[in-house]
Amino acid sequence: MSKMSICLWFDSQAEDAAKFYTSVFKDGKILSTVPYIVDTPSNKPKGSVMLVNFEVNGLEFIALNGGTFFKISEAISLVVNCKDQEEIDYYWEKLSAVKESEQCGWCKDKFGVSWQIVPENMGDLIKSEKAMQVMLEMKKIDIKALQEA
Repeated sequence: MSKMSICLWFDSQAEDAAKFYTSVFKDGKILSTVPYIVDTPSNKPKGSVMLVNFEVNGLEFIALNGGTFFKISEAISLVVNCKDQEEIDYYWEKLSAVKESEQCGWCKDKFGVSWQIVPENMGDLIKSEKAMQVMLEMKKIDIKALQEA
């Protein structure tokens, strides 16, 4: 077990989210599922799923069914550093579900989690003012367009 994990708070979609993420990332796996052992103030009945521990890309995550007290926001995003355009296209296709949230390589999935789908060498690609301007007009990152800028 890692010393740190990323916890994602959901109302009641923790299990669906964990299954989705472990299907998107080829090395993803669900590690454990923990039920509520008592009824809770958030109306989660005893026996329902409380936590799903899963792993993708070597990172451990906890999906929590915590109720409606907190919402996921764009203040936190998960970054996927991609080796090439094919990998960017793959993750963008799988993860982008909210078109109005797409900008500069950022997208939002069907659970409201924000992602940055970027090339591994993004910093090198946007060193010039022209490349930065080109990137600011993009939704999904186009490596070739940035290289040409």
